[in-house]
Amino acid sequence: MAGMTVPVPLPEADEVDLTPPSAELVELIGRGVATATAPPGGLVPLQRMLLKAVSKEMTGHQVDPEGLAPLGPEGLAEALRRRNLEFRTRITHLLILCELVLTPLPDEVCRRVGECAAALGVHDGMIQVSRDYAAGSRGLAAVDFDRNGYTADWSEEQSAALHTSRPLDMPWDFDAADSALAARWASLEQLAPNSLGRQVLDFYRARGFIVPGLPGSAPPYLAQHDWVHVLGDYGTTVEAEIEVFGLIARAIPDPRGFSLLAMVISLFETGVMERGAGLFQADAHHLSRAGVAERLADAMRRGAQCGRDLMAVDYFDMAGMEVDAARNELGIVAKSADAIDAGSVGPWEPGGISPFQLSAGRALAEQEGREYDSLGATPPV
Repeated sequence: MAGMTVPVPLPEADEVDLTPPSAELVELIGRGVATATAPPGGLVPLQRMLLKAVSKEMTGHQVDPEGLAPLGPEGLAEALRRRNLEFRTRITHLLILCELVLTPLPDEVCRRVGECAAALGVHDGMIQVSRDYAAGSRGLAAVDFDRNGYTADWSEEQSAALHTSRPLDMPWDFDAADSALAARWASLEQLAPNSLGRQVLDFYRARGFIVPGLPGSAPPYLAQHDWVHVLGDYGTTVEAEIEVFGLIARAIPDPRGFSLLAMVISLFETGVMERGAGLFQADAHHLSRAGVAERLADAMRRGAQCGRDLMAVDYFDMAGMEVDAARNELGIVAKSADAIDAGSVGPWEPGGISPFQLSAGRALAEQEGREYDSLGATPPV
């Protein structure tokens, strides 16, 4: 049982191995993850795609899990004996990611993932969430998300970067009657066309999005991720939302940031979470579409290289900067060629806007008495 697993001790400070993982170690990790997360019929295609894509983008060594010899929790933990808690936690997140894409989620997979985490000495709240899913307890899973996720310690001070007139009690609270906040967003129109702030406002208008502070707008905290759409050069289809949150979740130094990626997987792949982030609704089977696993893996690579909490940035302080300068300031590197080849597009490219958003953008332009301009964004073919 998971509770009886004896963890491999963490190394002393002078014993920690901080070098990039070798091809041999990456293969051992792949064996351990594949062994733990395979359902009775073997790894499903999406799990294989994720393991191949994530290993390649995050380490430079691609692992093909097909035909790999099994490796149990003790073997995985022994392979990581000289790795610190942060490294072990990231491997635990890979285990959880590969189990969360299964629906239904078998109890035995949850048990094996729990045993791996215990052997590594890692305690992560998303392990309990996955157990809730396996038990069919969606309501309890939602509670455990709130209890163990990244926003569990939300305080009113954390809403300062959002510039709301009053502190938000909860991160995903709506604030649809805040004239000062709406005016701050409207002022972005005065900035240069190539500035971050102006491009975010254009991003909103092209899609018919209502700026925070006005009725019908998204939660101000969720609006933080809209700046990352522009900074990360991601469109606004569901597949692009997976990329954005993959980048954000991996960039947050606090390991609980992984819960944001767990949330979008539960919304946009399995659909076991009905609602999330105050606005999103379940829309399943998007991660398993062609190329999206590769796109997510690249977003995770970019997040790892960024290494800062992009949901806590005061973007209005950066609004006047050119977009490329803002990317450099935040450490957001370019997409890989593989991600682009796999279909990753920016907000102003063909495929970078949904049909509904295009229609909403046209309606908003008509309502405001201006000519509609999608700035090059068109829906996917």
